[in-house]
Amino acid sequence: MTQPTVAGVPVVVRDLVTNQHACGWDVAVAAPADGDLPGWLSELGVPHLPWQASRDPGRTVPDEVRRLRRLIDEVDPDLVHLHSAKAGLAGRLALRGRRPTVFQPHAWSFEAVTGPVARVARGWERFASRWTHLVVCVSEDERRRGEEVGVRARTLVLPNGIDLGRYRVADGAERGTTRRDLGLEDRPTVVCIGRLARQKGQDVLLDALPALRTRVPDAQLVLVGDGPDADALRARAAPGVVFTGSRSDVRPWLTAADVVALPSRWEAGLSLVAMEAMALGRPVVSADVAGARNGLAGAGAVVPREDAAALANALAARLEDPSLAEHEGRAGRLTVESSHDLVVTSRRMRHAYETVLADSSPDRSGR
Repeated sequence: MTQPTVAGVPVVVRDLVTNQHACGWDVAVAAPADGDLPGWLSELGVPHLPWQASRDPGRTVPDEVRRLRRLIDEVDPDLVHLHSAKAGLAGRLALRGRRPTVFQPHAWSFEAVTGPVARVARGWERFASRWTHLVVCVSEDERRRGEEVGVRARTLVLPNGIDLGRYRVADGAERGTTRRDLGLEDRPTVVCIGRLARQKGQDVLLDALPALRTRVPDAQLVLVGDGPDADALRARAAPGVVFTGSRSDVRPWLTAADVVALPSRWEAGLSLVAMEAMALGRPVVSADVAGARNGLAGAGAVVPREDAAALANALAARLEDPSLAEHEGRAGRLTVESSHDLVVTSRRMRHAYETVLADSSPDRSGR
């Protein structure tokens, strides 16, 4: 089960479910009815269990827990995999360890908040680990952060994977053609893909643009995505910044990029967008978030978080030196081929499920 239903988490769920369904497993997904996920599930022939739930914790949680408990009782699954913080909250309150439970944070809830709310979130994760048979982290950095706050459940570090067959490295001529097809000008292009929200740091990228244009005057910036900060970002954007809105297939936009910018304030690990960019042979400039240093592995640059000047310099270096960008792009493709093949990561997830089921008490009495 998952909440949210937009951006990267639903893609992870879709890809896992696709593999499990192809292997003959009976799979169902509980999720809200909005976003792309219900349509994807319908195309796969996988049951979608509508679960009314918001992204935020608060007064709606008790009703969300009750609805989820009813869905789980109706389906009677052997194992439940909870994706992201809200499903992790409602799902573990509903289950309380009575069924084998896998929780995948996709970034810890306490990373998104500060002060008393962060203390409550850290306390919840410590407490809820007793109801969690396995925590799946997408990077060693994410695992370490959980351990630091007292998460004691068994943990597996399993990076996300992508379907490499869907990605082909494009040359410069194809990039130009793709830009024209998308309605973009054929000039040095920075693309940033992500939910328009504080976490993703598009405001830092907008702040970096004037310095970038002092070195690359004709640089264009394309922001792909939608979210709660869309209006505020449009209001502060310099002339010529392109806002595309949400796009279910981001491959053309990545193909159009000379360099991909990921200025996030926090992540769980190397993001799906980074992997997709690398699979397409595009260099990546990322903020120094979890998983970036090890994950990029020569495929771009890592700069301090919220440092607009450093971000501008790293982007300019790749726009000014196409040979550097091409070299990093080739390195990125090799990295995803060796470490992020969806066939391999899905097989490891299935094995993790089987281990949890084998180790779980048959009476499901909780812990």
